[in-house]
Amino acid sequence: MSAVLPAVTLSAQATMLSGGSPAEHGVVGNGWMDPKTRDVGFWKQANQLVDGKKLYERARELDPAFTCAKLFWWFNMGAAVDWSITPRPFYAADGRKDLSVYSSPPAFREELEQPLGAFPFFDFWGPRAGLASSRWITDAALLSMENHRPTLTMVYLPHLDYDYQRFGPDAPQSKQALEDVDALAGELVAAADKLGAETVVVSEYGIEPVSRAVHINRCLREAGLLEVRPGPFGEYLDPFASQAFAVSDHQVAHVYVQDPGALGRVRSSFESLAGIEAVLGGEERTRAGLDHPNSGDLIAVAEADAWFTYYYWLDDSRAPDFARTVDIHRKPGYDPAELFIDPKLAFPKLRVASRLARKAIGMRYMMDVIPIEADLVRGSHGRLPDSPERGPVFLSSAGFEACGGAPESGVVEMKSVADRVLALLLREDPAD
Repeated sequence: MSAVLPAVTLSAQATMLSGGSPAEHGVVGNGWMDPKTRDVGFWKQANQLVDGKKLYERARELDPAFTCAKLFWWFNMGAAVDWSITPRPFYAADGRKDLSVYSSPPAFREELEQPLGAFPFFDFWGPRAGLASSRWITDAALLSMENHRPTLTMVYLPHLDYDYQRFGPDAPQSKQALEDVDALAGELVAAADKLGAETVVVSEYGIEPVSRAVHINRCLREAGLLEVRPGPFGEYLDPFASQAFAVSDHQVAHVYVQDPGALGRVRSSFESLAGIEAVLGGEERTRAGLDHPNSGDLIAVAEADAWFTYYYWLDDSRAPDFARTVDIHRKPGYDPAELFIDPKLAFPKLRVASRLARKAIGMRYMMDVIPIEADLVRGSHGRLPDSPERGPVFLSSAGFEACGGAPESGVVEMKSVADRVLALLLREDPAD
């Protein structure tokens, strides 16, 4: 299947849901800068962020009896589906966080957690992220299919990302992760077969090995283009004073430039920075399908074996306090180092236990166990693959004749996924 630029989770899922490009649906990455507030936000869940009609909205227009369960796909909150569930912690007034999920209707969460237990949030993201989260989601999908028999059940199994980024796609741990997800997919296929349903499997991107981290924001700071706000908790990015800063997202970075007259300086600063394959602006940005107000004025694309950090401080002693924690909403960029425990910690388990003990008795705590060591990362994604075989895939139990026809090029367009699923949903005789 073809990929979209950037080849990241939220952009790909928005494309498959809406049939549009990032320039059309507005999801230009896993995160971006709000053009009005200049706030950087990652991993937003609002369904309304995706412009255009989504797959389940179109399906209900065509068939009022259509029902849908949406399990852990993004843009879940406010989606026009019958059953949904997605990660959503509670945040207390004193700064504490209680890990939880959001469901609609609220009773859907209780229906799933009663037999399955609480969703294993620490296995969904962070140093412990692994198979347990996908196992829980699979079991939740099996229960949903059995209890409600939705017309369409959408299931997101996340754990292939983890070891592929930690160790690289060719590592034994990654190959084991592939076998593990294949087994879970097999359970879902068997359940669908039992119900007489078809199965479509899609992926969002291919992960490739990386050996270099590109510190794009440090480059901008050294060029005098990026400013920080020093404070008691380290240095914080100042998007208002900065002439330019980059929102790094794996192998793509949106570079926001306040003064159009500084575009040349920004480009010049990148000339000495190894690891950048292309800097897209103007018509190049348009041809890439990223001409949208949410996009950066310039878009940097990494070379095949490189990826972009969000790091903007020049001295690790001045790093912001959140840099050493799992904090996906406060960091102004994606941080795959959150998949690791700091190897410099002498007794990491003791440190984690002490932090959890403070949490248990209601004290303030900070789980500062994440390294600031970009070189630990061995896999990444975001740039377009060099060949379709290294990109995402589309599988269908029904065959191409039942879901929109075989592509003449031999490559399924990602923008066609919604139409192909609709074709399956609207078949009058499944035997056809």
